[in-house]
Amino acid sequence: MSTDSQHTKTEILDRAIPLFADAGYAGVSMRQLAQAVGIKAASLYHHFPDKETLYIEALAQAFSKHADFMNESFALHSTPEQRLKLLIHRLSIRVNEDNTFRRLLQREVLDGDEKRLQLLADQIFGNFFKDMNELCRSLSPDRDPHLMTVSILSLILYHFQITPIRSFLPGFKTSHNDPEIIANHVFSLLQKGF
Repeated sequence: MSTDSQHTKTEILDRAIPLFADAGYAGVSMRQLAQAVGIKAASLYHHFPDKETLYIEALAQAFSKHADFMNESFALHSTPEQRLKLLIHRLSIRVNEDNTFRRLLQREVLDGDEKRLQLLADQIFGNFFKDMNELCRSLSPDRDPHLMTVSILSLILYHFQITPIRSFLPGFKTSHNDPEIIANHVFSLLQKGF
C-alpha cells in the first residue's frame, strides 16, 4: 500500500471514529463516511471491503492510541499492587481524556451485536483482558480473575460514563471529576478487598 493510500486509510479511520461514536454502527452509512473524508463512496471500498471491516479497524485504531500506554503497566518489574495502581491511574486518565472512545465502547455494549462483539473481543480487547486476568490472578489467586477484571474495569469506566448526571447527585464535589481522585478511590477500594 502506498504512503498516500495509507494516509488516506488513516484519515478515513480518524474521521470515522467520532461518527461511529455519535451515531453508532447502524447510524453511519458508507456514503456519510465518504462525505466526511471528502472522497467518493466507491473509494472507501478501495481501502475497506465492507463497512464492518472499516468499523472494526476504526475501533482498533481508537484503542491502539491507548494500548501501549496501558500495556506498560503490565510490564513493570514491581509488585502486582503497584502494577494495578499504575494501570488504574492510566486507564482513568485515558478514559477521562477520550470521550469518543468511551462512547464507542458504550454504543457497542448497548447495540449488543454478537458478531461485532466477538470480533472486538478477539481482535481488539482480548490481549488486554488476558493481561488483566493474569494481574488479577497474581493479586488474589483464590478469586475468579475474569470477574475481578470486569469489576475493576467497571469501577473505573462507570465513574466516567455517568459524569453527565453525577454533578446533580447528592454529595457531589467538583473534585470527583478529577481522574486522579477517581483512580485513588478505586485503588483504595480494591486494595482493601485483596
